[in-house]
Amino acid sequence: MPARDAAAPPDQPWSRRRLRSANERLLLDRLRDLGAASRAQLARETGLSKPTVSSALAALDTAGLVREVGTRAPDRGRTAVLYAPDPAAGYALGVDIGRGWLRVAVVDLDGTVVARADVRNRARASAAMAGLVVATARQVIGNSGVDPAEVVHGVVGTPGVYDEERRRVRYAMHLPGWGRAGLFDRMREELGVPLEVHNDANLAALGEYTYGVGAGSRLFAYILIGTGLGMGVVDEGRLFTGAHGLAGEIGFLPWPGRSKPERLEDAVSGEAVVEAARRFGMDGQLTAKAVFDAARRGDRAAVRAVELEGERIAHTVAAAAAVLDPDLVVLGGGVGHSVDLLLGPVREHLRALTPLRPRLAPSRLGEDAVLLGAVATALGTARDLVFERRAGEGRPGPHRPGRV
Repeated sequence: MPARDAAAPPDQPWSRRRLRSANERLLLDRLRDLGAASRAQLARETGLSKPTVSSALAALDTAGLVREVGTRAPDRGRTAVLYAPDPAAGYALGVDIGRGWLRVAVVDLDGTVVARADVRNRARASAAMAGLVVATARQVIGNSGVDPAEVVHGVVGTPGVYDEERRRVRYAMHLPGWGRAGLFDRMREELGVPLEVHNDANLAALGEYTYGVGAGSRLFAYILIGTGLGMGVVDEGRLFTGAHGLAGEIGFLPWPGRSKPERLEDAVSGEAVVEAARRFGMDGQLTAKAVFDAARRGDRAAVRAVELEGERIAHTVAAAAAVLDPDLVVLGGGVGHSVDLLLGPVREHLRALTPLRPRLAPSRLGEDAVLLGAVATALGTARDLVFERRAGEGRPGPHRPGRV
């Protein structure tokens, strides 16, 4: 059904404003899909009349939301001016808080990174970590050359689950003190940027769906294996988080430990790989990366530890397959970076465990999955906010230098 044309006079003045705003948003969204388009092309794509398209484009241009990006010379007729969304109309902030690293990026409305910093997380107290996030974000915004007021929204990825009512993170076992109430309120206040807080595995799944191997999947699970264990589930482009935001917290599944029952996270993590390698005879200062590197060189104890990790990951995938029926399972996180060694053992054990065998793939985004998921999530809100501030409900705002 064609969009209703703003040229058709509605009954009330407020209806006219809303209709103009709806037409402008329709054109802006279509331009994001097309990349660039002429007035005539937009009229064909949206069903709006050419005068309505011209009027809406003029309003969007005045608000600083679109810009001319070139021309197209047809075989016959006049040269057409091409328009595209102005990526500099606003900016978004993405933050990935991990036990080892803090990653922060500022992106424009096209999703292009304009500044980024990856810093070691050496904070050993929650207050120090909150301070590090604020200081790094300020540095990145400063390095971007962007007016801080133009950074309209931010998304933070963190282990655990954020409890909005109690204003704190729960279940972040590997970040001491991170469950203290008010930490994110402090960060919001000091940065002056509205911040959403999301589970890191959920954001990694969204990042992989938006920019990585999960694109086009109907339902896929992203298993984040690193310091801890988590899973994000994307169902037709939307996160599935459950009734209380806890869906995907597979680290809490029970696991039959050697001496007492454990959690699955105790068996499937970087620390579990190191523990197994020591049990099989490796010594020295070990990390999961060191064990995987040794396995690539053929070290027997390291190979056994990696095979055991593959078996345990297979149990994790089997559980996800039985409950979710995903068409794709992506392995990511620190341990997931060594998926070249793990895929063989995982597939072998999966065949023995279950007839349910979803396609397995390594993360295409690697260590950037959480950050890119934060960016993708922040962009959705930032685009809405920028439109509302500049053009929504007839409230255009200044943008380009010298423009009133």
